Amino acid sequence: MKKVVLYLLVILVSTMSCIGEDYFGRSKFGNIKEISVSNQASSARILNDSVKVLVEIPAGVDLSTITLEKLEVSSFATADKTVGDVLDLNTPQIITVTAEDGSTYPWKIESFVAADNPQLDNYELNLWYKTSTDYFEPGADASSTIWGTGNPGTQILNKLATTPLDLGGGNLSARMETLDNGPISGAFGAPISAGSIFTGVFNSDKIDPSNPEAAIEFGTPFAGRPAKLRLKYAYTPGPSNKDKNGNVLAYGDACDIYALLEVRAGGRTERLATAWLRSETPQSDLTEIEVDFTYGELDGSFPDYTRPVNQGYVSRDSANFILPTHITFVASSSFDGANFAGAIGSVLIVDDVEMVYEE
Repeated sequence: MKKVVLYLLVILVSTMSCIGEDYFGRSKFGNIKEISVSNQASSARILNDSVKVLVEIPAGVDLSTITLEKLEVSSFATADKTVGDVLDLNTPQIITVTAEDGSTYPWKIESFVAADNPQLDNYELNLWYKTSTDYFEPGADASSTIWGTGNPGTQILNKLATTPLDLGGGNLSARMETLDNGPISGAFGAPISAGSIFTGVFNSDKIDPSNPEAAIEFGTPFAGRPAKLRLKYAYTPGPSNKDKNGNVLAYGDACDIYALLEVRAGGRTERLATAWLRSETPQSDLTEIEVDFTYGELDGSFPDYTRPVNQGYVSRDSANFILPTHITFVASSSFDGANFAGAIGSVLIVDDVEMVYEE
């Protein structure tokens, strides 16, 4: 019975998060829901009201050979462009989306020059929107945000491990807490949910109860070479760190905060730079810290957990000049939360996630 309940919860989460455009009869929706092109410096800005998409491209890139890398349109709609098509963004291009009912929508795709020293959208974490299931996620809205949390996979259990925290004066931050999932989830090896925030997307079609990260598509387009990662954080580890079987561990819980610059091309991902903080030290007051980005391959002085898994580094020569295509930022209240290990009650607060550039 418990197994049936768990599977029903997973199916319900998947179903609720996949239905975004309700309709009766033939659908009239012809939206571009997600789009990415080669060399873009940040997530595309989809402007539904004006039927327009703005893509940020670094200076010096040949705009005549921009390749469409991802295109998702409304359910039951079709587009006259497909992944792999080339767009000449020296002038605005049109992608025509045809809804199920035959309505057509000419989407204008325009480019603009990227900033020399880019920041993450909503890096102050002051913008949070309410989802259709009545909880808050970071960003202005679901279609434009670059941020995700694990909440879509836990809210069906009435568990929200990541929430906005009002610091006063209109300044919001992300509060992450490691929560007890209850006896049913615990019986199937998922006793906790660690609070987390990340750049990327939670894809409910890929929910796997045994692997919390299976549904997460990490990273967002980014084309800067920062020297440091700067942010404010506070951390209180929970009193008893346990593994997924409830065994008390010989070491305490710790928070994880890291940023990875990556080059994604030709179906491969290579690490360009690493900035990583893992700390079990209590930090009661919100404190500003800076963590250096290390470009290229990490030497033996870095702990194993900071190294790439199932991928390599960019070449030594490239590390000195190449721009990344993506950045993955992750913060979690329990460093091993992906394996359902952590201390219930661990709390991490993060604010103002800023990239620092050399002058």
